Amino acid sequence: MRVAVFSAKNYERTLLDELNAGHRHELIYFDTLLGLGTTSLAAGFPAVSVFVNDLVDAHVLKALAAGGTKLVATRSAGFNHIDVGAAKTLGVKVVRVTDYSPNSVAEFAVGLLLALNRKIPRAYNRTREGNFALDGLMGFDLVGRTVAVIGTGKIGTVFARIMAGFGCKVIGFDVHHSPEFEKIGGSYAGTEEIQAAADVISLHCPLTPQTDHIINARTLARVKKGALLINTSRGGLVDTQAAVEALKSGQLGGIAIDVYEQEASLFFRDLSSTVIRDDVIQRLVSFPNAILTGHQAFFTREALTTILKTTLASISDFAAGRALANEIGV
Repeated sequence: MRVAVFSAKNYERTLLDELNAGHRHELIYFDTLLGLGTTSLAAGFPAVSVFVNDLVDAHVLKALAAGGTKLVATRSAGFNHIDVGAAKTLGVKVVRVTDYSPNSVAEFAVGLLLALNRKIPRAYNRTREGNFALDGLMGFDLVGRTVAVIGTGKIGTVFARIMAGFGCKVIGFDVHHSPEFEKIGGSYAGTEEIQAAADVISLHCPLTPQTDHIINARTLARVKKGALLINTSRGGLVDTQAAVEALKSGQLGGIAIDVYEQEASLFFRDLSSTVIRDDVIQRLVSFPNAILTGHQAFFTREALTTILKTTLASISDFAAGRALANEIGV
């Protein structure tokens, strides 16, 4: 089957070509993001593969369907970039990656927490310049601290297990309670308890209308003063401008994010020789107690291999007329 692969990076192309040997699809790669202005590139392709910053709204889907596309396969677990309802109306199937290494994201979240708390990036930059002073590098012991896990699915539970290993008290917030989370000693709490008790808040929930800007000016004003915020899930969970204000006031002790609500115009490209016009993100990275990475938490060999294997298998199932195990329902 001919497949238009958007947002295709070199590391994906190499691995996709290798894994595709057993599927024999005709993969055509495009560096560009999928959007209304690039749908013409997909004309004549029965299948399109996208990533998290591609725009697959109703207008794009209508153009894709008019060009003969019948399947959209996102190389991600999240699918908030796709209008699934519009796809169903147009008769376009949508599949995602329902399960890949949760360890990759959870371990990265822990890494961000350690780097933020113990000022590791600042120490690294100092010593490269011959500065071995410790002033300004003091952190705190994690043992005995309270860590709030917002979203206790597979990734959140792995993160909680690691933090429990540090000797932290782990509390969770999720509409669906996880027996696995409770088995490792986690307990569920309401928003007021989390805001009052959490020394660390780590976000692991999907982006939905209910969770959009779940971290905002109101919630930040109520968190424990000096709390650390970690986000490796979806950028839209955090009102970034509100986070900037909370850092300025000292209400928030630090923030480390691997995702950003306006990341589509920034991430997965080299902008080091250009002027970045996003004033919010420029202000955020100017803080000494803020860490920003470019949506790399998922990026391990194991996770990427699973993501691409699953995507190719779904395309093969569609081509053969088989049931789609990873189809997204409405």
